[in-house]
Amino acid sequence: VAHPPGYPLFTLLAKVATGLPGSSPAFRVNLLCGLVGAAAASLLFCTVFRLSGSYAGGILAAGVFSFSRLTWQWSITAEVFSLNNLFVGLLMALTAHFEEATTAKERSKISKLGAFCCGLSLCNQHTIVLYVACVVPWVLSRLFRKRELSLGHLLKLGLCFLAGLLPYLYLPASSYLNRARWTWGDQTTFQGFLTHFLREEYGTFNLAKSETGSSMREMLLFQLAQMKSELSLPVLALALVACVSTALPKKQQKSPVIWLFTGMLCLYSLFFAWRANLDVTKPLFLGVVERFWLQSSAVVAVLAGLGLATLASLGKGTVLEGTRLLPCLEWIPALALVASQLWANYSTCDQSNNYVVDKFARNVLSSMPKGAVILLRGDLPGNALRYLHYCEGMRPDITLVDQEMMTYEWYLPKLAKHLPGVYFPGNRWNPVEGILPDGTLAFNLHRFLKVNKHKEVFVCIGLHEGDSTWRRSHSLWPWGTCEKLVPSGAVFDPGEWIRLTRNLYNWTEDYGSFSPSSWEAVANEEMWQARMKTAFFIFDLAETASVTAEMKSQLYTFAYTSYKEIVNSHPHHPVNWHKNYAIACERMLRLRRGDVDPETLLSETVKHFLLYTEKAEEDPQRQDILQAVQHLREELQGLRRRKAE
Repeated sequence: VAHPPGYPLFTLLAKVATGLPGSSPAFRVNLLCGLVGAAAASLLFCTVFRLSGSYAGGILAAGVFSFSRLTWQWSITAEVFSLNNLFVGLLMALTAHFEEATTAKERSKISKLGAFCCGLSLCNQHTIVLYVACVVPWVLSRLFRKRELSLGHLLKLGLCFLAGLLPYLYLPASSYLNRARWTWGDQTTFQGFLTHFLREEYGTFNLAKSETGSSMREMLLFQLAQMKSELSLPVLALALVACVSTALPKKQQKSPVIWLFTGMLCLYSLFFAWRANLDVTKPLFLGVVERFWLQSSAVVAVLAGLGLATLASLGKGTVLEGTRLLPCLEWIPALALVASQLWANYSTCDQSNNYVVDKFARNVLSSMPKGAVILLRGDLPGNALRYLHYCEGMRPDITLVDQEMMTYEWYLPKLAKHLPGVYFPGNRWNPVEGILPDGTLAFNLHRFLKVNKHKEVFVCIGLHEGDSTWRRSHSLWPWGTCEKLVPSGAVFDPGEWIRLTRNLYNWTEDYGSFSPSSWEAVANEEMWQARMKTAFFIFDLAETASVTAEMKSQLYTFAYTSYKEIVNSHPHHPVNWHKNYAIACERMLRLRRGDVDPETLLSETVKHFLLYTEKAEEDPQRQDILQAVQHLREELQGLRRRKAE
């Protein structure tokens, strides 16, 4: 079972896709999403053509939406957004078909099919409920006005809607069988099913749990800017033309449908801006939020197609009618706008050689010793490592345990049997161990490590801040992007640990080569920062540990040597490396060791502090660093004068 609200339809379709012959499971599901995205585009074309009779308008709607960056990106990704686009297109196409229907029998047939599709669409992404909430009353009101809405017909529509929801039976069935090695929630009870269906673990109408988002006004402005960037200003202008066209004589426009589509767009945009509790000024959160704007962009694209058709229809009855110029005036802007989308987005959306997240997960799994237990935290390591481990069978000797999920009451009762060799001294992870008020036996991390001392335990990435009981008996030592939980009595050998962690990964991606809002950027950042984690750990040990002066000197020397190696090996690297290396040089200078030239150390300190302040303009300590640099420069000049004398 997928995370709330379960996405049963996508899960079932993905299962069918992975059963087909071909490449990796991810490739086959990606192919499914691509085909679904193409079908969504055809439905946008059908909607515009049915309402306007314009091929050019249909091509414009399908083309500008399909080849926009976001649509393209999420149509080649194993995610639910492409399927949601299909249902958005299907609802609009059926609405247009219903509007054009000429007989009561045809309207009855379309309304039943539409009710089924409304239910089915809710088995994928729940945001479409806002479109369903607009379309259903509109269809019922049209049927009522035509005296075609009897109690029997209303009952049939309700049954069709419920039939569309049948894929949700997969959730309790899968939960009851409990064969999946990874699942979310316990849907074997009605309350458990409702909790999952209503997304109560996230907050039913919230996008994320425990987050404070941007204001509604800020969210709407970001959405408008995104539409302008994704679809272009001319497309937005054409969509506005479609709305204005409702004031024209009725024979030239379909005002009820246009108003319906406009209402759907406004309701969705306002509601989503109100409930999307993520800060869109942060690139990664913006990347999460903007995927949900696809639903509104599809409506804008259809309105733009209708707007183009409206402008073309104005040419009829003029001197242009009957000439070849009129069709050209319609086709040229349509093809030009679609071509501009292709031109602008092809290089960005061509992901045929993008294996960054795959390589990230493979490197992390390959670096682990045999039989290790990995305590996962976060979407990137969690999803990437689980995919390779469960779907491609990589490193079957390793056990993956999700830190956050262990705090949920359903996780261990459901999944503990699929985690052989790992002992859980209770049914739930909680910082305060013992019997909880509901009778659940809770354990903390200290207890978990104690009963699993036969295993090497690693954390990726970071440990849950709420439980610090592990500090009683263990320490965290760096292991690439992860850390190893080591018994406190173990002796740390800095030279040996540098040797063990120096070449953990084979990472060749350039630093800063991905969009900040992408998971590729997160994976790349983690891999680059992993190169200096051991040096940072050793330096921090020298700063804080209660050791002899000789040992402190050795630790500083190891840290300095390691920092120097990685900084000089990579000309373009994370900006914090400059600061860390400069501080390490300054500490070495104060040690007054005879084997390192003081002038070189001072020069390197000044140089890298200045490089850091140039690139990290928002660091609150920037002015303090610049003042320190001034003192270091004076010290360097004095040293050079003494050497010259």
